[in-house]
Amino acid sequence: MKFIPFGEVRAEDFLPLVNDETLRKHLIDHPPFELATVRRWMEEKMAIDALPGCRVRAVLIDGALVGWCGLQPDEEGVEIAIVIARAGWGRGLAIFNEMMGWARSMGHQEVVFHLLGTRPLYKSLARRATRVTKTTLSGHPFTTYYFSV
Repeated sequence: MKFIPFGEVRAEDFLPLVNDETLRKHLIDHPPFELATVRRWMEEKMAIDALPGCRVRAVLIDGALVGWCGLQPDEEGVEIAIVIARAGWGRGLAIFNEMMGWARSMGHQEVVFHLLGTRPLYKSLARRATRVTKTTLSGHPFTTYYFSV
């Protein structure tokens, strides 16, 4: 598994990934991306990557782009985001652990992980979290896990 900056990935490679229905069903509904909009989205993520205490990376497994992850600003501090297509399923915990290492190295004390209400409560995450709450973001229900770094 490899984590690379967005600037090393072509928008044409991200386009089918971010429009994948198995991935989109657990994200806030939005229109499908086109090449121009995926480029803008990538630029936004690269701007977040440049912020202190943040890191956004594309995720490669066996050389194939399978998703992205990041430590991003959040209303409550820092959010962990992990968006992985089917080809990367089963690697979420390894990605999460890597990101917790990033958070630790950046000096964060706590991170939050928001999962859209379409997902079940994950007992493995709940056991590791300091607390779990139901939240509303952009008018949508989420389960929010809080983790001590």
